Amino acid sequence: MRKLIFHPYIILNLSFSGVILLIFLYAGFFSAQKDNYPVSSIYEDILHKKSPTSGLSHSFSEIIRSNFSSAKDWNKYGIPIFMFFLIQLLLRIVSCSLIISGKIQVRKLVWADSLISFFLFLICFQNLLLFWKFF
Repeated sequence: MRKLIFHPYIILNLSFSGVILLIFLYAGFFSAQKDNYPVSSIYEDILHKKSPTSGLSHSFSEIIRSNFSSAKDWNKYGIPIFMFFLIQLLLRIVSCSLIISGKIQVRKLVWADSLISFFLFLICFQNLLLFWKFF
């Protein structure tokens, strides 16, 4: 049991979960209405034009507050991208639980998780991937 808790896959899952939780906390702490975000868009600062991710922080903040129409107004890709991170957080929790409980072999779980995450990424980020392809 103790050995499993320090398994590299669990450490990776916990690290990724921590990053996702920080993203959600950032979105919850700062408000789209107050527009008080401390980090600006480097892309926009340098090129002086909007990127396809412009307004994503605002969109996430609105999603956290269940203002989905406003979230879509800030960034039309915000909801699918937010869903990617939310599902990833849930997958990290389930993966760690399965490993610690011993209900599945780590090797099989890694393959399944990798495939699920890859296809989930393609689905949730498809519009951004298409944009960057033609940019």
